[in-house]
Amino acid sequence: MKKILLAFLALTGFAMASNAQSFHLIGKLGANFSKVDGQSFKDGFQLGYVLGGSAEIDFNKTIGIQPELLFNQTNTKASNNPGDALGYKPGDNVHLNYLTVPVLLRLNATPLLTFNVGPQFGILLNNHKTTAGNAIDAFKGGDVSLALGAQINLKMLRVFGRYSFGLSDVKNVSDAVDQSNWKNQQIQLGLGIKIL
Repeated sequence: MKKILLAFLALTGFAMASNAQSFHLIGKLGANFSKVDGQSFKDGFQLGYVLGGSAEIDFNKTIGIQPELLFNQTNTKASNNPGDALGYKPGDNVHLNYLTVPVLLRLNATPLLTFNVGPQFGILLNNHKTTAGNAIDAFKGGDVSLALGAQINLKMLRVFGRYSFGLSDVKNVSDAVDQSNWKNQQIQLGLGIKIL
């Protein structure tokens, strides 16, 4: 099913790119300030990084799409009362690596400024097991978020900022202490370089 979906997306992207007024490939690198909302985690953003690329496909001067493929390092800390079933100790670091696929609408306010909004689909690459070493995976394998941001377009350079918030609960365990939903939040700041 995943292969069929990826093939469909690739064909759709190729068809859209062939009808586009402009098409660019961008390499991206930046800082990813992230946290997981939920009773088991400390409130506050932790520093990680984001690395990947995007395609800018403009259909006319004002509108287009921007599909991306990004590696996001998400970091958070266990709270003072993380819950018995999770195996975390207070203050434990939790590291999650996601492969994310944002599919963003491009709204070009001016040639210099673009606004982005759209869904972001995430696949958890290293499901962080509880620190007690048991076989329970604390986090679900996927995430759906909504991303919004802006980008400054210089000749070969892009400067971007984005906020994304989780729409899905990524908690994969039941715990008597923590009955809250776990949702990812990210603030990304970075640079892009036009490759094509």
